[in-house]
Amino acid sequence: MKRLLTVLLILVFIPSATVLAGDRDPVVIIKTSVGEISVKLFAREAPETVANFIDLAEGKKEFTDPKTGQKVKRPFYDNLTFHRVIKDFMIQGGCPLGTGSGSPGYTIEDEINADHLGLNKINIFDAEKQTHPWLLIRTQEDFARTVMAPLYKSMGISSQQELDERIDEVKDKLFNMTLKDAYINMGYRYNTKLKSHAPKRGFISMANSGPNTNGSQFFINLVDTPWLTGKHTVFGVVIKGMDVVDKIGSVAVDPGTGKPEKDVTILSIRKQQTEK
Repeated sequence: MKRLLTVLLILVFIPSATVLAGDRDPVVIIKTSVGEISVKLFAREAPETVANFIDLAEGKKEFTDPKTGQKVKRPFYDNLTFHRVIKDFMIQGGCPLGTGSGSPGYTIEDEINADHLGLNKINIFDAEKQTHPWLLIRTQEDFARTVMAPLYKSMGISSQQELDERIDEVKDKLFNMTLKDAYINMGYRYNTKLKSHAPKRGFISMANSGPNTNGSQFFINLVDTPWLTGKHTVFGVVIKGMDVVDKIGSVAVDPGTGKPEKDVTILSIRKQQTEK
């Protein structure tokens, strides 16, 4: 009886998408015009993201073709390009328009655990009241936009009078604020049931335009990018072909857009077949 209950519980919590129990750590092969990149995907840490990536890659998920507006189902990434390459930062692909503005016509939510990444233990101010470098604050305007405006919004403060009446509460929240708090004020939502990885060299993450705006675009880090921690779903790591990633990362690009002067094409992305 106990064994039966255990089996039933396991079945209940299996993700309802492509990645099932037998594919706990699937590997995909990204074939490019420069060479092959093998990526192990974190199916347990980011199950919906991994399922979305594989299903798009293998033509199992319907998407909207941005060029025609029609619903289609075909291998999404075949013959797309790495449209944005920034030396000593990352390589980005997965845009159906090749401009960075395209998507599959839908979005999926972030899969990030801020606590597992330690963001709940990092205060936004150091002992000298300098803001944490991951916030990328360089001016008073940056501080107002990044920290204060989201804080006021989260507290429901919309006038100078309301601010004056609650100034002590504002100060208390501000000087006890963690990076997790700051990001939540910006609109990020976290899942404490998942384990998450920091965006380090060789890791693959979803590209986005803010909280819960993931679609098809992804990037592979050329270096560690700690300032992106908690803002992008990290869903895999390169296990072979990092030399190919580095080669792509060193191609000549348009300095304004980061678009390679000569296309670097994604020929296909497919799940590696396991030997039986």
